[in-house]
Amino acid sequence: MDTIGNSSWLFHLCIILFGFVVDNKRHHTVVAVDTISSGDSLTGNQTIISTGGNFELGFFKPGKSQNHYIGIWYKKVSVQTVVWVANRDTPILDPFSLKFTFLDGNLVLLNNVSKTPIWSTNLASNTLNTTQVVLGDDGNLVLRDGSNPNVVYWRSFDNPTDTWLPGGKLGFNKRTNQSQKLISWRSREDPATGFYNLQSDSSGTSQYFVYRNNSEQIWKSGEWNEESKTFQLVPEMSLNYIFNYSYISNVNESYFTYSLYNSSIISRFVIDFSGRIQQLTWSETTQKWNLFWSQPKLCDVFGICGPFGNCNQQDTYDSCECLPGFAPRSPTDWSLKDSSGGCVRSTPLQCGSKDGFSPIPTSGLPDKPLYSEIDSAEECKSACEATCSCSAYAFDYRCQLWDGDIINFNNVTSSRYATTVFYLRLAATEIRNPSPVSSSLVPVSTAAGK
Repeated sequence: MDTIGNSSWLFHLCIILFGFVVDNKRHHTVVAVDTISSGDSLTGNQTIISTGGNFELGFFKPGKSQNHYIGIWYKKVSVQTVVWVANRDTPILDPFSLKFTFLDGNLVLLNNVSKTPIWSTNLASNTLNTTQVVLGDDGNLVLRDGSNPNVVYWRSFDNPTDTWLPGGKLGFNKRTNQSQKLISWRSREDPATGFYNLQSDSSGTSQYFVYRNNSEQIWKSGEWNEESKTFQLVPEMSLNYIFNYSYISNVNESYFTYSLYNSSIISRFVIDFSGRIQQLTWSETTQKWNLFWSQPKLCDVFGICGPFGNCNQQDTYDSCECLPGFAPRSPTDWSLKDSSGGCVRSTPLQCGSKDGFSPIPTSGLPDKPLYSEIDSAEECKSACEATCSCSAYAFDYRCQLWDGDIINFNNVTSSRYATTVFYLRLAATEIRNPSPVSSSLVPVSTAAGK
Protein backbone atom coordinates (compact mmCIF):
# COMPACT_ATOMS: atom_id res chain seq x y z
CA MET A 1 0.00 0.00 0.00
CA ASP A 2 2.87 2.38 0.79
CA THR A 3 4.42 1.72 -2.63
CA ILE A 4 1.13 2.48 -4.36
CA GLY A 5 0.68 5.61 -2.26
CA ASN A 6 4.19 6.86 -3.05
CA SER A 7 3.71 6.17 -6.77
CA SER A 8 0.43 8.05 -6.73
CA TRP A 9 2.08 10.99 -4.95
CA LEU A 10 4.96 11.07 -7.43
CA PHE A 11 2.54 10.85 -10.35
CA HIS A 12 0.54 13.85 -9.13
CA LEU A 13 3.73 15.81 -8.45
CA CYS A 14 4.86 15.18 -12.04
CA ILE A 15 1.49 16.37 -13.33
CA ILE A 16 1.75 19.57 -11.27
CA LEU A 17 5.33 20.23 -12.44
CA PHE A 18 4.40 19.53 -16.08
CA GLY A 19 1.45 21.91 -15.79
CA PHE A 20 3.72 24.58 -14.37
CA VAL A 21 6.20 24.20 -17.25
CA VAL A 22 3.44 24.37 -19.88
CA ASP A 23 1.75 27.31 -18.18
CA ASN A 24 5.06 29.11 -17.74
CA LYS A 25 5.82 28.74 -21.46
CA ARG A 26 2.39 30.15 -22.26
CA HIS A 27 3.13 33.36 -20.37
CA HIS A 28 5.62 36.11 -21.24
CA THR A 29 9.10 36.42 -19.78
CA VAL A 30 10.50 39.93 -19.38
CA VAL A 31 14.12 40.02 -20.57
CA ALA A 32 14.76 43.78 -20.37
CA VAL A 33 13.15 46.87 -18.94
CA ASP A 34 12.59 48.89 -22.11
CA THR A 35 15.50 48.42 -24.52
CA ILE A 36 16.83 45.99 -27.10
CA SER A 37 20.43 46.79 -27.98
CA SER A 38 22.49 45.77 -31.00
CA GLY A 39 23.35 42.09 -30.68
CA ASP A 40 20.28 41.34 -28.54
CA SER A 41 16.95 39.89 -29.63
CA LEU A 42 13.50 38.75 -28.53
CA THR A 43 12.13 35.31 -29.28
CA GLY A 44 9.34 33.03 -28.08
CA ASN A 45 7.66 34.43 -24.97
CA GLN A 46 10.32 37.07 -24.24
CA THR A 47 9.21 40.72 -23.92
CA ILE A 48 10.38 44.16 -22.91
CA ILE A 49 8.32 46.59 -20.82
CA SER A 50 8.39 50.39 -20.82
CA THR A 51 10.03 51.95 -17.75
CA GLY A 52 6.74 53.02 -16.16
CA GLY A 53 5.08 49.70 -16.93
CA ASN A 54 2.46 51.12 -19.31
CA PHE A 55 3.28 49.06 -22.42
CA GLU A 56 4.79 45.70 -23.33
CA LEU A 57 6.43 44.53 -26.59
CA GLY A 58 6.70 40.95 -27.73
CA PHE A 59 4.96 38.12 -29.58
CA PHE A 60 1.20 37.80 -29.10
CA LYS A 61 -1.82 35.83 -30.35
CA PRO A 62 -5.03 37.81 -31.01
CA GLY A 63 -7.99 36.11 -29.33
CA LYS A 64 -8.36 32.45 -30.31
CA SER A 65 -6.19 32.78 -33.42
CA GLN A 66 -3.21 30.45 -33.74
CA ASN A 67 -1.17 33.11 -35.54
CA HIS A 68 1.53 35.09 -33.76
CA TYR A 69 2.66 38.66 -34.31
CA ILE A 70 5.18 41.11 -32.91
CA GLY A 71 3.28 43.95 -31.32
CA ILE A 72 2.83 46.45 -28.51
CA TRP A 73 -0.02 46.17 -26.01
CA TYR A 74 -1.15 47.81 -22.78
CA LYS A 75 0.51 46.18 -19.79
CA LYS A 76 -1.93 47.62 -17.22
CA VAL A 77 -5.17 46.76 -19.08
CA SER A 78 -6.83 43.43 -18.24
CA VAL A 79 -8.41 43.05 -21.71
CA GLN A 80 -5.85 42.24 -24.44
CA THR A 81 -5.57 45.54 -26.30
CA VAL A 82 -2.87 45.74 -28.98
CA VAL A 83 -1.89 49.22 -30.18
CA TRP A 84 0.73 48.42 -32.82
CA VAL A 85 1.62 45.38 -34.96
CA ALA A 86 4.81 44.86 -36.97
CA ASN A 87 4.14 41.82 -39.17
CA ARG A 88 0.39 42.36 -39.55
CA ASP A 89 0.31 40.81 -43.04
CA THR A 90 2.88 38.06 -42.42
CA PRO A 91 1.73 36.04 -39.40
CA ILE A 92 3.83 33.24 -37.93
CA LEU A 93 2.82 30.01 -36.20
CA ASP A 94 5.85 29.46 -33.94
CA PRO A 95 7.35 32.51 -32.20
CA PHE A 96 10.32 30.39 -31.08
CA SER A 97 11.38 29.98 -34.74
CA LEU A 98 12.00 33.70 -35.21
CA LYS A 99 13.68 36.55 -33.40
CA PHE A 100 13.12 40.27 -33.22
CA THR A 101 16.56 41.77 -33.66
CA PHE A 102 18.86 44.01 -35.74
CA LEU A 103 20.23 43.50 -39.24
CA ASP A 104 22.28 46.14 -41.09
CA GLY A 105 20.98 48.81 -38.74
CA ASN A 106 17.33 47.83 -39.25
CA LEU A 107 14.93 46.37 -36.75
CA VAL A 108 13.79 43.07 -38.25
CA LEU A 109 11.76 39.94 -37.55
CA LEU A 110 14.24 37.29 -38.65
CA ASN A 111 13.69 33.63 -39.52
CA ASN A 112 16.14 31.56 -37.46
CA VAL A 113 16.71 29.00 -40.24
CA SER A 114 16.74 30.99 -43.48
CA LYS A 115 18.09 34.17 -41.80
CA THR A 116 15.73 36.20 -43.98
CA PRO A 117 13.55 38.97 -42.52
CA ILE A 118 9.78 38.65 -42.79
CA TRP A 119 9.38 42.23 -41.51
CA SER A 120 11.80 45.17 -41.42
CA THR A 121 11.91 48.90 -40.75
CA ASN A 122 13.34 49.13 -44.30
CA LEU A 123 15.82 51.91 -43.66
CA ALA A 124 19.03 52.50 -45.60
CA SER A 125 21.61 50.03 -44.28
CA ASN A 126 24.24 51.18 -41.80
CA THR A 127 26.95 49.34 -39.91
CA LEU A 128 26.59 51.09 -36.55
CA ASN A 129 26.88 48.67 -33.63
CA THR A 130 25.32 51.17 -31.22
CA THR A 131 21.80 50.93 -32.63
CA GLN A 132 19.08 50.26 -30.07
CA VAL A 133 15.31 50.25 -29.87
CA VAL A 134 13.48 51.69 -26.87
CA LEU A 135 9.84 51.24 -25.86
CA GLY A 136 8.56 54.49 -24.35
CA ASP A 137 5.91 54.82 -21.66
CA ASP A 138 3.78 56.59 -24.29
CA GLY A 139 3.72 53.39 -26.42
CA ASN A 140 6.17 54.75 -29.00
CA LEU A 141 8.84 52.29 -30.17
CA VAL A 142 11.93 54.27 -31.17
CA LEU A 143 14.93 53.05 -33.18
CA ARG A 144 17.89 55.29 -32.38
CA ASP A 145 21.64 55.62 -32.05
CA GLY A 146 22.50 54.36 -28.56
CA SER A 147 25.59 56.58 -28.34
CA ASN A 148 23.54 59.64 -29.31
CA PRO A 149 19.84 59.13 -28.38
CA ASN A 150 18.84 62.36 -30.14
CA VAL A 151 19.56 60.65 -33.48
CA VAL A 152 16.29 58.83 -34.26
CA TYR A 153 16.04 56.60 -37.33
CA TRP A 154 12.46 55.29 -37.04
CA ARG A 155 9.40 55.53 -34.76
CA SER A 156 6.28 53.38 -34.50
CA PHE A 157 4.28 56.62 -33.99
CA ASP A 158 5.20 57.52 -37.58
CA ASN A 159 4.11 54.07 -38.77
CA PRO A 160 0.84 53.34 -36.94
CA THR A 161 -1.47 50.41 -37.64
CA ASP A 162 -5.07 50.93 -36.46
CA THR A 163 -4.40 52.86 -33.23
CA TRP A 164 -3.43 56.45 -32.55
CA LEU A 165 -2.06 57.11 -29.06
CA PRO A 166 -1.81 60.45 -27.18
CA GLY A 167 1.22 62.38 -28.41
CA GLY A 168 1.20 60.78 -31.85
CA LYS A 169 0.50 62.62 -35.09
CA LEU A 170 -2.04 61.92 -37.78
CA GLY A 171 -1.33 64.08 -40.79
CA PHE A 172 0.48 64.83 -44.02
CA ASN A 173 4.15 65.53 -44.71
CA LYS A 174 4.23 68.29 -47.34
CA ARG A 175 7.86 67.65 -48.24
CA THR A 176 7.58 63.92 -48.89
CA ASN A 177 3.87 63.89 -49.87
CA GLN A 178 3.33 61.04 -47.41
CA SER A 179 0.37 60.58 -45.09
CA GLN A 180 0.31 59.13 -41.61
CA LYS A 181 -2.90 57.13 -41.63
CA LEU A 182 -4.68 54.51 -39.58
CA ILE A 183 -5.62 51.24 -41.29
CA SER A 184 -8.16 48.92 -39.69
CA TRP A 185 -7.64 45.29 -38.76
CA ARG A 186 -9.26 42.71 -41.07
CA SER A 187 -11.35 41.33 -38.19
CA ARG A 188 -11.39 41.17 -34.41
CA GLU A 189 -8.79 38.37 -34.41
CA ASP A 190 -6.89 39.25 -37.59
CA PRO A 191 -4.62 42.34 -37.60
CA ALA A 192 -3.98 42.04 -41.35
CA THR A 193 -4.49 45.20 -43.41
CA GLY A 194 -8.24 45.81 -43.36
CA PHE A 195 -10.71 47.51 -45.66
CA TYR A 196 -10.83 50.96 -44.01
CA ASN A 197 -8.37 53.76 -43.44
CA LEU A 198 -8.44 57.20 -41.84
CA GLN A 199 -6.24 59.92 -43.29
CA SER A 200 -5.92 63.66 -43.71
CA ASP A 201 -6.88 65.58 -46.84
CA SER A 202 -3.80 65.67 -49.08
CA SER A 203 -5.27 68.60 -51.04
CA GLY A 204 -4.52 70.94 -48.15
CA THR A 205 -7.74 71.36 -46.19
CA SER A 206 -7.94 70.49 -42.48
CA GLN A 207 -10.42 67.68 -43.07
CA TYR A 208 -10.00 63.98 -42.38
CA PHE A 209 -11.62 61.16 -44.35
CA VAL A 210 -12.44 57.49 -43.84
CA TYR A 211 -12.04 55.45 -47.03
CA ARG A 212 -13.12 51.95 -47.90
CA ASN A 213 -10.64 50.05 -50.11
CA ASN A 214 -8.54 53.25 -50.41
CA SER A 215 -11.01 54.78 -52.83
CA GLU A 216 -14.59 55.03 -51.58
CA GLN A 217 -15.09 57.87 -49.11
CA ILE A 218 -17.56 56.88 -46.38
CA TRP A 219 -17.02 59.70 -43.86
CA LYS A 220 -15.47 63.14 -43.49
CA SER A 221 -14.76 65.27 -40.43
CA GLY A 222 -15.41 68.71 -41.88
CA GLU A 223 -12.97 71.59 -41.43
CA TRP A 224 -11.15 72.22 -38.14
CA ASN A 225 -12.48 75.09 -35.99
CA GLU A 226 -9.60 76.50 -33.97
CA GLU A 227 -11.85 78.49 -31.65
CA SER A 228 -14.02 75.53 -30.56
CA LYS A 229 -11.22 72.96 -30.98
CA THR A 230 -13.57 70.69 -32.92
CA PHE A 231 -14.11 69.44 -36.44
CA GLN A 232 -17.24 70.77 -38.10
CA LEU A 233 -18.97 67.38 -38.41
CA VAL A 234 -17.84 65.97 -35.04
CA PRO A 235 -19.90 67.92 -32.48
CA GLU A 236 -19.14 65.26 -29.84
CA MET A 237 -15.69 66.80 -29.45
CA SER A 238 -17.27 69.91 -27.88
CA LEU A 239 -18.22 67.85 -24.80
CA ASN A 240 -14.55 67.28 -24.18
CA TYR A 241 -13.11 67.40 -20.65
CA ILE A 242 -10.44 64.71 -21.06
CA PHE A 243 -8.55 65.46 -24.28
CA ASN A 244 -6.53 68.44 -25.44
CA TYR A 245 -6.91 68.38 -29.23
CA SER A 246 -4.67 70.40 -31.56
CA TYR A 247 -4.43 70.88 -35.32
CA ILE A 248 -1.07 72.16 -36.60
CA SER A 249 -0.25 73.35 -40.12
CA ASN A 250 3.05 74.83 -41.30
CA VAL A 251 5.30 74.81 -44.34
CA ASN A 252 6.56 71.27 -43.63
CA GLU A 253 3.51 69.40 -42.43
CA SER A 254 -0.08 69.49 -41.26
CA TYR A 255 -1.28 67.15 -38.54
CA PHE A 256 -3.83 66.47 -35.82
CA THR A 257 -2.61 65.48 -32.36
CA TYR A 258 -3.95 65.19 -28.85
CA SER A 259 -2.86 64.87 -25.24
CA LEU A 260 -4.60 64.13 -21.93
CA TYR A 261 -5.35 66.72 -19.26
CA ASN A 262 -4.89 63.93 -16.70
CA SER A 263 -1.90 61.74 -17.58
CA SER A 264 -3.15 58.90 -15.40
CA ILE A 265 -6.05 58.27 -17.81
CA ILE A 266 -5.51 55.44 -20.30
CA SER A 267 -6.90 56.31 -23.72
CA ARG A 268 -6.65 55.34 -27.38
CA PHE A 269 -8.11 56.35 -30.73
CA VAL A 270 -8.80 53.48 -33.13
CA ILE A 271 -10.36 52.71 -36.51
CA ASP A 272 -12.04 49.34 -36.08
CA PHE A 273 -12.64 46.62 -38.65
CA SER A 274 -16.16 47.95 -39.37
CA GLY A 275 -14.80 51.35 -40.50
CA ARG A 276 -15.77 53.34 -37.40
CA ILE A 277 -13.33 55.66 -35.65
CA GLN A 278 -13.59 55.60 -31.87
CA GLN A 279 -12.06 57.52 -28.98
CA LEU A 280 -11.99 55.29 -25.89
CA THR A 281 -10.86 55.46 -22.27
CA TRP A 282 -10.15 52.58 -19.90
CA SER A 283 -12.25 52.17 -16.75
CA GLU A 284 -10.51 50.53 -13.80
CA THR A 285 -13.88 50.21 -12.09
CA THR A 286 -15.66 48.21 -14.79
CA GLN A 287 -12.50 46.76 -16.36
CA LYS A 288 -13.56 47.66 -19.89
CA TRP A 289 -13.16 50.35 -22.54
CA ASN A 290 -15.67 53.21 -22.43
CA LEU A 291 -16.59 55.06 -25.62
CA PHE A 292 -16.06 58.83 -25.63
CA TRP A 293 -17.22 59.40 -29.23
CA SER A 294 -17.53 57.46 -32.47
CA GLN A 295 -18.09 58.25 -36.16
CA PRO A 296 -19.75 57.27 -38.43
CA LYS A 297 -22.74 55.35 -37.07
CA LEU A 298 -22.64 51.66 -37.88
CA CYS A 299 -25.49 51.81 -40.41
CA ASP A 300 -23.83 54.72 -42.20
CA VAL A 301 -20.88 52.51 -43.19
CA PHE A 302 -21.48 51.22 -46.72
CA GLY A 303 -21.99 47.47 -46.92
CA ILE A 304 -21.30 46.94 -43.21
CA CYS A 305 -23.66 43.95 -43.02
CA GLY A 306 -22.62 42.49 -46.38
CA PRO A 307 -24.86 40.99 -49.09
CA PHE A 308 -28.42 40.28 -47.89
CA GLY A 309 -27.64 41.74 -44.49
CA ASN A 310 -29.83 44.29 -42.74
CA CYS A 311 -28.43 47.07 -40.58
CA ASN A 312 -31.13 47.41 -37.97
CA GLN A 313 -31.35 51.00 -36.75
CA GLN A 314 -32.60 50.56 -33.22
CA ASP A 315 -33.26 53.25 -30.63
CA THR A 316 -30.03 52.77 -28.66
CA TYR A 317 -27.59 51.20 -31.11
CA ASP A 318 -27.30 49.74 -34.60
CA SER A 319 -26.79 46.04 -35.28
CA CYS A 320 -26.51 43.64 -38.21
CA GLU A 321 -28.84 40.75 -38.96
CA CYS A 322 -29.60 38.53 -41.94
CA LEU A 323 -32.69 39.24 -44.00
CA PRO A 324 -35.52 36.65 -43.62
CA GLY A 325 -34.68 33.40 -45.37
CA PHE A 326 -30.92 33.99 -45.12
CA ALA A 327 -28.17 32.83 -42.73
CA PRO A 328 -24.62 34.12 -42.07
CA ARG A 329 -22.14 33.18 -44.78
CA SER A 330 -19.47 32.69 -42.10
CA PRO A 331 -20.85 31.99 -38.61
CA THR A 332 -17.29 32.21 -37.27
CA ASP A 333 -16.84 35.76 -38.56
CA TRP A 334 -20.25 36.79 -37.25
CA SER A 335 -19.37 35.43 -33.81
CA LEU A 336 -16.38 37.79 -33.91
CA LYS A 337 -18.77 40.70 -34.68
CA ASP A 338 -17.61 40.85 -38.33
CA SER A 339 -20.71 40.70 -40.54
CA SER A 340 -19.17 42.19 -43.68
CA GLY A 341 -19.25 38.79 -45.44
CA GLY A 342 -23.02 38.98 -45.39
CA CYS A 343 -25.59 36.22 -45.68
CA VAL A 344 -26.58 33.37 -48.01
CA ARG A 345 -29.96 31.82 -48.80
CA SER A 346 -31.16 29.07 -46.49
CA THR A 347 -33.13 27.55 -49.37
CA PRO A 348 -32.23 28.02 -53.08
CA LEU A 349 -34.72 29.73 -55.38
CA GLN A 350 -36.71 27.63 -57.84
CA CYS A 351 -37.30 30.53 -60.26
CA GLY A 352 -40.60 31.73 -61.65
CA SER A 353 -43.89 31.36 -59.76
CA LYS A 354 -42.47 28.60 -57.52
CA ASP A 355 -40.85 31.34 -55.43
CA GLY A 356 -42.59 33.89 -53.24
CA PHE A 357 -42.04 37.41 -51.91
CA SER A 358 -41.73 38.38 -48.26
CA PRO A 359 -42.99 41.94 -47.57
CA ILE A 360 -40.68 44.07 -45.35
CA PRO A 361 -41.98 47.52 -44.33
CA THR A 362 -39.04 49.96 -44.39
CA SER A 363 -38.14 53.63 -44.33
CA GLY A 364 -35.29 53.21 -46.80
CA LEU A 365 -34.67 50.97 -49.80
CA PRO A 366 -31.31 49.37 -50.71
CA ASP A 367 -28.82 50.99 -53.07
CA LYS A 368 -28.62 50.59 -56.85
CA PRO A 369 -32.12 49.58 -57.97
CA LEU A 370 -33.07 49.18 -61.62
CA TYR A 371 -36.00 51.39 -62.60
CA SER A 372 -38.69 50.04 -64.92
CA GLU A 373 -41.47 51.86 -66.78
CA ILE A 374 -44.23 49.76 -65.18
CA ASP A 375 -47.51 51.22 -63.95
CA SER A 376 -48.72 48.71 -61.34
CA ALA A 377 -47.42 46.70 -58.37
CA GLU A 378 -48.65 43.44 -59.90
CA GLU A 379 -46.75 44.05 -63.14
CA CYS A 380 -43.67 44.97 -61.09
CA LYS A 381 -43.90 41.68 -59.24
CA SER A 382 -44.28 39.78 -62.53
CA ALA A 383 -41.22 41.53 -63.98
CA CYS A 384 -39.14 40.31 -61.03
CA GLU A 385 -40.53 36.76 -61.28
CA ALA A 386 -39.61 36.65 -64.96
CA THR A 387 -35.87 37.05 -64.22
CA CYS A 388 -34.18 34.38 -62.08
CA SER A 389 -31.50 36.83 -60.85
CA CYS A 390 -34.08 39.35 -59.60
CA SER A 391 -33.81 39.35 -55.79
CA ALA A 392 -36.48 41.88 -54.81
CA TYR A 393 -38.84 44.58 -55.98
CA ALA A 394 -40.65 47.62 -54.60
CA PHE A 395 -43.41 49.76 -56.06
CA ASP A 396 -44.51 53.20 -54.91
CA TYR A 397 -45.13 55.46 -57.88
CA ARG A 398 -42.63 53.50 -59.99
CA CYS A 399 -41.23 49.98 -60.21
CA GLN A 400 -37.81 49.30 -58.68
CA LEU A 401 -36.03 45.96 -59.19
CA TRP A 402 -32.87 44.59 -57.54
CA ASP A 403 -30.68 42.20 -59.47
CA GLY A 404 -28.23 39.93 -57.60
CA ASP A 405 -27.01 40.80 -54.11
CA ILE A 406 -28.93 43.20 -51.87
CA ILE A 407 -26.42 45.66 -50.39
CA ASN A 408 -26.86 48.38 -47.78
CA PHE A 409 -30.33 47.53 -46.58
CA ASN A 410 -31.08 49.65 -43.50
CA ASN A 411 -34.38 48.85 -41.85
CA VAL A 412 -35.82 50.86 -38.97
CA THR A 413 -37.19 48.57 -36.25
CA SER A 414 -40.45 50.39 -35.62
CA SER A 415 -43.08 50.05 -38.36
CA ARG A 416 -44.38 53.56 -37.66
CA TYR A 417 -41.38 54.92 -39.56
CA ALA A 418 -41.99 52.74 -42.63
CA THR A 419 -42.72 54.66 -45.82
CA THR A 420 -42.71 51.81 -48.35
CA VAL A 421 -42.72 48.01 -48.65
CA PHE A 422 -39.74 46.02 -49.89
CA TYR A 423 -40.61 42.62 -51.38
CA LEU A 424 -37.76 40.13 -50.90
CA ARG A 425 -37.74 37.07 -53.14
CA LEU A 426 -37.55 33.77 -51.24
CA ALA A 427 -38.18 30.09 -51.79
CA ALA A 428 -41.85 29.38 -51.07
CA THR A 429 -41.00 27.32 -47.98
CA GLU A 430 -39.18 30.29 -46.42
CA ILE A 431 -42.18 32.63 -46.59
CA ARG A 432 -43.67 30.88 -43.57
CA ASN A 433 -40.77 31.75 -41.29
CA PRO A 434 -39.56 35.30 -41.96
CA SER A 435 -37.66 35.74 -38.67
CA PRO A 436 -34.35 37.60 -39.09
CA VAL A 437 -31.05 36.11 -37.91
CA SER A 438 -29.14 38.55 -35.71
CA SER A 439 -25.38 38.95 -35.68
CA SER A 440 -25.55 39.97 -32.00
CA LEU A 441 -23.25 42.89 -32.60
CA VAL A 442 -22.40 44.52 -29.28
CA PRO A 443 -23.69 48.07 -28.73
CA VAL A 444 -21.11 50.66 -29.78
CA SER A 445 -21.40 52.30 -26.36
CA THR A 446 -20.16 49.16 -24.60
CA ALA A 447 -17.65 47.86 -27.14
CA ALA A 448 -14.39 46.74 -25.61
CA GLY A 449 -11.10 45.92 -27.29
CA LYS A 450 -10.95 45.38 -31.00
